[in-house]
Amino acid sequence: MEKMLAAVLHDFNQLELEEIPCPIPKEGGSVVVNIKSCGICATDYKAITGMRRNVRFPFIPGHEPSGIVTMIGPGVKHFKEGDEVIVQPSGFCGVCKYCRLGNTHYCEHAFTTGGDGPEDVWPGAFADNMLTMENCLFHKPARISFDVGCQTEPLSGAWKGVIQYSQMQLGENVVIIGVGSIGLLCMLVAKAAGAAQLVAIDTSPYARAKALELGATAALDPLQADIKEQVYANIPKGPDLIVEAAGSISAVRLMVDLRRRGTRWNVFGITTHETFMLDGGLTHFLEGRMDASFGTTPLAMTQAIYLMETGLVDVEKVITHRYQLTQIHQALQVMAGPDRNKVIINP
Repeated sequence: MEKMLAAVLHDFNQLELEEIPCPIPKEGGSVVVNIKSCGICATDYKAITGMRRNVRFPFIPGHEPSGIVTMIGPGVKHFKEGDEVIVQPSGFCGVCKYCRLGNTHYCEHAFTTGGDGPEDVWPGAFADNMLTMENCLFHKPARISFDVGCQTEPLSGAWKGVIQYSQMQLGENVVIIGVGSIGLLCMLVAKAAGAAQLVAIDTSPYARAKALELGATAALDPLQADIKEQVYANIPKGPDLIVEAAGSISAVRLMVDLRRRGTRWNVFGITTHETFMLDGGLTHFLEGRMDASFGTTPLAMTQAIYLMETGLVDVEKVITHRYQLTQIHQALQVMAGPDRNKVIINP
């Protein structure tokens, strides 16, 4: 049986490069994709280092892939060997109640390739090849690279959170808390949608500088004692929308503190089970709206591809590091530091 290289997680902080059997299509509609690019998500890093505990070993992480179809199983109709594709990590049946309502990320028979959420976890894309299903594939436009294409999944999440769920409108004032790679994508979506004031908040000077470079109207340090005063100095009437993209409970608490009457707020980044408090009466009086956004859908993936293909969002500006699969441990060291945005693995 043909072998391939894969990064296999055997326990927290035990990621090993191994030669394992290549996947083959085993059921109707399944395909094998030769991975050309895969981004490292913060949730990948959290799983590898043990910050995220909902992991069953052995596990091949990586859920932001693009590549080339190399094998197709029976029943595949819309893709052929040699097609350049973008892969949605969240698999779905298409026929359950949630799928029929368009909420494929709630699918009763869901699986994920290299990610988290469903119980059924398939090997991910930190490998030469990956097995998935035809309905998870999207044709990659010729004008965008594999590195850009692999950012479809995080960009789709940003579009889904900022536009579809929180319904950002032209001219609104937006605060993004946490401007690492996913926060920057949320910021770029908000900018493309016509945000007036676009305030970035991050503890990292590197992240704040990058946010200003990509269009933030202000970049603030949340560790400053007067952070709320600074936000309101930039947005005197208060933010219309706040997106928490930092992944920390302190960012969620700051978001709660920054609300004014009518503010919409999206718990977007945090994935760990930590708590925060709300004043019930104040929350009632403020009459704001809380949203959250997890995972992606075919609609969001399609919208993200359109944003990249038309140049409305340039995700290339968010990519800061590229490594071969054999250098994945070096890539993880970069992920541990503050001076990076999106890190890409090129198997």
